[in-house]
Amino acid sequence: MNNGIDTADKALYSIDQGLATFGEGAIKIVEQLDSIFLKLAREVNAEYNVYPPLMKVQELARLDYFKNFPHLGLTVSQLSPESCDCFTNDTSVDAIQSEYHLDSHYMLPSAACYNIYLNMQGQVLPQTKYVTTIARCYRNENEYNELKRLWSFQMREIVCIGSTKDVQTHLKQHKTKILSLAKQLGLQIEIQVATDPFYDKDGSKALLQRLDPVKEEFVYGGSVSIASVNYHRNFFGERCNIKDSSGNSVFSGCVAFGIERWLHALLEAYDQNIDVILEKLKL
Repeated sequence: MNNGIDTADKALYSIDQGLATFGEGAIKIVEQLDSIFLKLAREVNAEYNVYPPLMKVQELARLDYFKNFPHLGLTVSQLSPESCDCFTNDTSVDAIQSEYHLDSHYMLPSAACYNIYLNMQGQVLPQTKYVTTIARCYRNENEYNELKRLWSFQMREIVCIGSTKDVQTHLKQHKTKILSLAKQLGLQIEIQVATDPFYDKDGSKALLQRLDPVKEEFVYGGSVSIASVNYHRNFFGERCNIKDSSGNSVFSGCVAFGIERWLHALLEAYDQNIDVILEKLKL
């Protein structure tokens, strides 16, 4: 177990095999961080929604999740009646064997925005729409590394769904806002172009992506992506049958903030001094 220690010699957080527990100081920072991100969402009049903590396997399959992200997936299933009988008098259970699970029809979300598009499926949008949400996300990783890579973490997203012009403007404006925010907080970050696996690596959209990158990450410390802007073109519009008033599939893009990674960056930049960090966050 790893522990974060503040200046008062109290635990800011503890991490056990990729699972984090936060103390009061870390919680204050996290709350203030998300209030800043939520303010950015309100600047575009984003609708604030909270979605279910489980996602249907069949809906994720429609989004090519199992083609692109099967290695990240974490399923949820019930115990079989037989297993319940077996465990009744067993006080030494340390793992649930696969034969004791029923078939899984649900998964834990690995990103916050999937539910936004799925919740809008079949809709016709008379104008561009903005939606924000925060979700606890889960990813099965090869390894976990302090606050930089966790089994479970929080993600705030601000999504734009509508015309390609509005979506690109949304991403461009937030790219500037993220750089400005990092500067105000005294965080040194760099922008790195990343790939988006939503497109077939050998397809025409993948070629277009190489010519016109659709994902940019804001990287702290040379390796920790604390935010990203993502242009999904009309992928989700097509898969979720979301149309504009002319009957065309809408375009979409999201701005994503990894809460725990921002916390990591601030704690490292200011030597875990909570008072200094909270003062910096009074923007």
